[in-house]
Amino acid sequence: MSRKFVLTLTGPDRVGIVEEVTRAVFGRGGNVEASRMARLGGEFAVLLLAAFPEGKGGDLGGDLADLADRGFKVAITPADSDANPHVGWIPYRIVVDGADDEGIIHQIASRLARHGVSIEEMDSESTLAPTSGAPLFAMTALVLAPPDADPSWIAELEEVGWTMNLEVDVAPADEDEFDADPTA
Repeated sequence: MSRKFVLTLTGPDRVGIVEEVTRAVFGRGGNVEASRMARLGGEFAVLLLAAFPEGKGGDLGGDLADLADRGFKVAITPADSDANPHVGWIPYRIVVDGADDEGIIHQIASRLARHGVSIEEMDSESTLAPTSGAPLFAMTALVLAPPDADPSWIAELEEVGWTMNLEVDVAPADEDEFDADPTA
């Protein structure tokens, strides 16, 4: 039987962070089952789910103490449940592109929350247009809608796009791009 933990780490970006974190996981007989890692500004962020043989993952924080001593923020949380609370929910992919403006993610997230739609994954970035240098926004999200959700949530997202000068595309997600439980 294995025990799972969610590990988050943030700190100044430098070469070798991923190697140090995965060495600590591997050194305890663990396996990284899912992860997201990115440089955000000058910081590097790690979010991962690791499984350990029973009794082996409990002191992972001690193994990462050196990183914490060097200014990294480390949090380790037991992930006791493999149960998927969204069985039977309908997967959708949301793509948003357009002019960057304050509050885009909040506007999208508030509409989704109002209708009980769960955000499973979300990635966004702001870049500068190549010719004009105008700020551009791009976001991709994978969400799960309850089977009984009022379909007006999709129209509400499109309305956000219209009022904020964004292209918002909502479509059923392909099974190969969406896995609500990455440990399954």
